[in-house]
Amino acid sequence: MAKDQPLLWEQLDQLGIAISMGQLSRILTEQKDSFHQEKDQLLPAALEVSPYVQVDDTGARHKGRNGYCTQIGNDLFASFESTESKSRLNFLEILRRPHTDYVINEIAMSYWEEQKLAAAVVEKLRQGPDRFGEATQWQARLQELGITAERHVRIASEGALLGSLIDHGVSPELGILSDGAGQFKVLVHIACWIHAERPLTRMVPYSDEHRAAIDKVRQRIWELYQDLKAYRLEPNETQRPVLEARFDELCADRTGFPSVDAVLKGMSENRADLLRVLERPEVPLHNNLSEGHMRDYVKKRKISGSTRSESGRRARDTFASLKKTCRRLGVNFWAYLQDRLRGRSRIPPLAELIRRKGEEMWPSTTVPPCCFEQSAPAS
Repeated sequence: MAKDQPLLWEQLDQLGIAISMGQLSRILTEQKDSFHQEKDQLLPAALEVSPYVQVDDTGARHKGRNGYCTQIGNDLFASFESTESKSRLNFLEILRRPHTDYVINEIAMSYWEEQKLAAAVVEKLRQGPDRFGEATQWQARLQELGITAERHVRIASEGALLGSLIDHGVSPELGILSDGAGQFKVLVHIACWIHAERPLTRMVPYSDEHRAAIDKVRQRIWELYQDLKAYRLEPNETQRPVLEARFDELCADRTGFPSVDAVLKGMSENRADLLRVLERPEVPLHNNLSEGHMRDYVKKRKISGSTRSESGRRARDTFASLKKTCRRLGVNFWAYLQDRLRGRSRIPPLAELIRRKGEEMWPSTTVPPCCFEQSAPAS
């Protein structure tokens, strides 16, 4: 909040309000525990009632060092969390908050198997305790077992975090809609069609034939997209094999231009993720909502620069989350702030509103049984 505080101070000064810069900073960032607590309840409440979430991340400098902000949301809420990493470990740690434990269960072991964690390592982890209260206990256990290789530690930890997440009630069929970044490819991943087509949009044709090939493939993609969109609004099981066949035919086509054919090959490799809507019509076909949430955050980052204190970073995440969530729930944010600051409590807790709206939006959503997919390596 460093660069926008002078602007606020100048505006207050012009209104005749005498206040120091330090006092203004404290008002904006300190003693906001009640707001932080309400923000921390948003994600757990949404995971109780949501069949999917949309995710994205962006850079977020802190104390002059590069960091990241992860956004998780859907039509009910938006939650921002700034950290030093954007790995899969980081993503899973954010998802399972407020819990801090690591759990070895069938979910964890399934993940280790799919990630091809060495059988000798898995056998060690199966012996002895299966629950660890927090990170230091888990790391001590890995050291005790002689599990020190970077890849083994990472995959073992990812599995135990996933085990914790499911152990605390999150559905293993939770959909994760993303731009395809490796750290988000857990649980039931859903790919964004706009990101799948984007390489063609950015391609610079070098001949009329190349331009014609790009245009033809793009047209076929968006024709199929429109039909998938219609299917989502009115699911028809008889159309499912037809749409699958059209997708396969599109991806099998070869234009003679390696750059275009590589895009089609990439879509084929992500077939299940791109066609997720056929088995789960409630999920969107694109990640625009999450990108929109992140866009406003990026604008504020460009104005304010990096955060300088832990209280400033947390305040930025908290109030960005509360503001976006109020908008999703149809709550006036200014009225919400006045209600909380004046202690009126006329507006129910946002977590309660999320649960109510979620039950209204997805009253009978049934998620088909699904095993964990083979996940791409996390970035």
